[in-house]
Order: sequence, then C-alpha cells, then structure tokens
Amino acid sequence: MVILSCEQLEERMTALHRASLDLVRDMSLESLLGRIANEACRQTNAEYAAVGVLGEDGEILQFVPVGMPKADIDKMEHPPKGKGLLGVLMNSRKVVRVSNIAEDPRSAGFPEHHPVMTSFLGVPILSGDRQLGQIYITNKADNLDFTEADEQVMEMLAAYAAIAISNARLYKELSHRNENLIQLNDLATSLVASTDIDQILDKGLAYILENMGLEVIEVFLGQDDRKLFSLIKHRGAQIPALWNKTRFWIGEGLVGKTAEEAEIRRIKLPTQMNGYDLAPAVAKGSLGQVMCLPMIVRQGVLGVLCVGTREGHALQPLEEQYLTAITSWLAMAIENVHLNMQQRRLAVLEERERIGMDLHDGVIQSIYGVGLILEHARLLMADDTDKAYKRIEQAIEDLNSTIRDIRSYILDLRPHQLHDENLMRGVRRLVSEFRANTLVEVSLQGPTDGMADLPDAHAMALFHICQEALANIAKHAHANHVYVNLWTTADRALLEVRDDGRGFNLDQVRQTLGHGLSNMSTRARNVGGDVDLSTEPGEGSSVLAWVPYSRER
Repeated sequence: MVILSCEQLEERMTALHRASLDLVRDMSLESLLGRIANEACRQTNAEYAAVGVLGEDGEILQFVPVGMPKADIDKMEHPPKGKGLLGVLMNSRKVVRVSNIAEDPRSAGFPEHHPVMTSFLGVPILSGDRQLGQIYITNKADNLDFTEADEQVMEMLAAYAAIAISNARLYKELSHRNENLIQLNDLATSLVASTDIDQILDKGLAYILENMGLEVIEVFLGQDDRKLFSLIKHRGAQIPALWNKTRFWIGEGLVGKTAEEAEIRRIKLPTQMNGYDLAPAVAKGSLGQVMCLPMIVRQGVLGVLCVGTREGHALQPLEEQYLTAITSWLAMAIENVHLNMQQRRLAVLEERERIGMDLHDGVIQSIYGVGLILEHARLLMADDTDKAYKRIEQAIEDLNSTIRDIRSYILDLRPHQLHDENLMRGVRRLVSEFRANTLVEVSLQGPTDGMADLPDAHAMALFHICQEALANIAKHAHANHVYVNLWTTADRALLEVRDDGRGFNLDQVRQTLGHGLSNMSTRARNVGGDVDLSTEPGEGSSVLAWVPYSRER
C-alpha cells in the first residue's frame, strides 16, 4: 500500500485545483464529462474511468467512459443501466471502494465484450441534497488498490464536477431558452403582422408541431355569443381527430369545461380516458396526454387549443409555459383581426350614415323643394302666368343646383388614381373634373417639370389629398374661386388648396371631424409628411400638405 506524504498530497490537491478551474469554464456538457473522466484517471493512475449523469427520473441519462476503445464500446449491447456497484452508488451519498469487483457480493458482473476490471472507486457527484451523477475509476496501475488519498482526491474532483456540471446545464438551459425566445419573438412578430385568421393559425400550429414534439393539435373557436365552440383547425397526420365531436357547448366535455373555467385541463392516457368523448385513435393508446388550453382575450375565452403528446412523453413545465405563451399570442392575433374587421364595418356604417344624412339634408330636401315650387306654379298658371313662369325658372335653377350637388358626390365617391401621369398632370385632371361638376373657378399653379421625380407613394398621397380637399369644397364651402398650388423646397414637396368660401369654426368641427379631413392627415403621415388646416367663418379655408422630397435621388 502506497502512503502519500503531506507534501505529496498537497501537490496532488494543488494540481487538481488547477485542472478543476479549467473544468468549470467548459460549458459543453459532453466535453466536460470526458474531461472529468480523463482527469480522474490522471490523478489516480487508473486505467479506466467513467462519468455518469442522472436524469430527472434518477436513471442514468449520460454515461461517458474513457480508456476503452470505441470499437469495444460499440460491441456492447447497451450502456450501463445502474445495476450492481453502480446502482449502489446511485442510491448512496457515500464513496464505494473495493479491491476486486468480482469478489464483492454487490457486483452484478460484466456484459459480453466488457474489459476485465478489478479495483474500483466510485464517488457520488453531489449538489446539496441532490445527486447529479457519479465518477467511477477502475484498475489502479501496478495492480494496486485505490487508497484513502485517491478517495480524497476523487471527492474533491466530484465537488468541482458538481459545480461544472451545474454550470454547463444552466448554460445549456439558458442557451435553449434564448433560442426559444428568439423563435417565439419571430413568431409573435409574424402573427401580429397577419390579417387572416387561417394564416395566423397555420403559422402558429406549424411552429408548435415542429418545435414541441407534439402529435396532434386542434383549435376550437367560439361563435359570436361564445356559447358554442367549433373545430376550426386540425394538424397531425397520425391522429385524424382528438374528439368524436367537432362542436362543444360551453361546459360540455373537456373543451367546453376549459372554455367555461378559463383554465388548463389535462387527461393522462390511458388511465384517465373514461368519461371523455375521445376519438378511436386516441382511445387505442397512441397518445400519452391530452391538454386543453384556453385562448383568453380581454372579453373572455375566444377559443380552446387542444394538444396531444406522444405516448410516454409529458410536457415539462417550461414547455407548458411556451405553449401557454403561444396560445395567448394566437388569441390576441385573432382578436386583433376581429377588431380590425369590426372597425372597418363601423367605418363603412359611419360613412353610409354620413352620406345618408347629407343626401337627406341636402339633395332630397332640394328635390322636395323643387316639387313644391312646381306645384305652386301649376296653381298659378290659370291666374298669373308671369308668376307661374318665374316659379318654373326658379325650379329649373334649383334643379341645376341639385345636379351640381349630385355631381360633387360622384366626384367624392369615385376612386381616382394616377394613370401613367406625374403629379401635376393628375392634379390638372382633378381640377378639370371639379370645374366641370361644380362650375366653380379654379386657378392652378405648379412646377413646369410636373414633379416627375417625386416618389410614387409621395405623389399618390398629395394626389389623394388634393382630391379630398376639392371634394370638401364642392360639398361645404359654397366658394366662388379655388386656388391650387404645387411647389417644392430643398427637402419638401408642398400642396395648397385654398378657397374663398364660407369657412367654418375649426374648434367646433374637430369634435365631429369627417373622414375626408382625417384621411388627408393619415395619407400625409404615412409617407412622413403632414397636413395643416386653417379656416375661419366667412374667411374661406386652406389645406396645406407636405411630403419629404429630395432632388438627389
């Protein structure tokens, strides 16, 4: 038996300390386990060494040996399963040291093609009360037994190994989380940009199936009153259906209960399958777990997302968190689509109401007034022909005025575009149509080059702003003259549409700002510009719009 002096032991401990500092810097778990095993051989003059790491279930998850040729390792039927002395060490916090493995009653023997091993030293890798794994060394040089000094060195190495393994696992987990967060962020960005429910669900379900190892996914969305939830999407080629039904009332089955309680519900298969209307493929035991997650939005539960895991596989807490986050994003994206649709419908209804009110207060009443004038003229025909003719002339004049009002509506509602024109030509066409439909005089001034080099989006914005401004003048201004000016500065293209009409109180109008004025501001801001409106009662009005512009393009 070799006994080390204090100086020799201190020298070994110092060398081990220096080597262990390198170990804790290694963030690759596979590489780290190999380095720990090699260091164990070097420190104890052992022929063979191995490091086993335990999984969450307490079984050997990874086993990294050194000293044996890979060809011999490949000949073995399977890696160690934790029997014999390995099993003793896995269930103990104490060191196991024996002179001859074969003579120890706790030994389970060796599999075929396994090299002969005699002396053995095994040390648990402990982190607090938890065992992370074990370090094994066998066959000390010169057929000697492992010593107490070897045991002390291995215990210190195991302490360093515990820190290094914990760090490597933490680094791997954080790296995995960061990758997932990047992917989730990309998915969230994609979902927010989508305006179609089918597209949103296709993207979300494809991501879940690809990244979370699920077998089947189904999405049930509620009807308008959210009392009935219908199957909208199914994904999973191996499982044609999760349930025997495609519709569930609130509170009915696992889907209905999930919607009613707004909480995640689970079924473990096959033990908990009774009482649920599962499809035949599920009932046969091809899945391990079925989970239903509520798709919660501000107004309640929008729908239910159902997933089925592989047989023998249950989602880990972190996976459930990711799945819950994706479910929430799907719900919010679908809710945004619904809100946008409602907003568009509301805008259409508001516009219809505005047109109806304008027609009722203007055109229809004008026609009704013409009818009264003609009725009066008919009564005057027998007694006073001159007055009757004057009333008829008045009716003709009022009808012409009404026709101009109708033309102004046509001018406002008909979509205009720039058809292979530069901005100046397009505005000139608007002015010509406005003059013909309203009989109002218009003065137009602009650059001789027509702003031909103005970007298309900027030219279109000014074109539509001019259209809106002229339409508002035709409907409301009662103007005699309109001035349209286009010009450029070093960094801007500007449009002014000014009239000498009746104007209005801008502070009062802001409370009921029409779509035309709002649209002008939106169009300008969409291309980085803005609109300024100035007006006073009796003083006419002026719309000044600008967009970014540079001649150096």
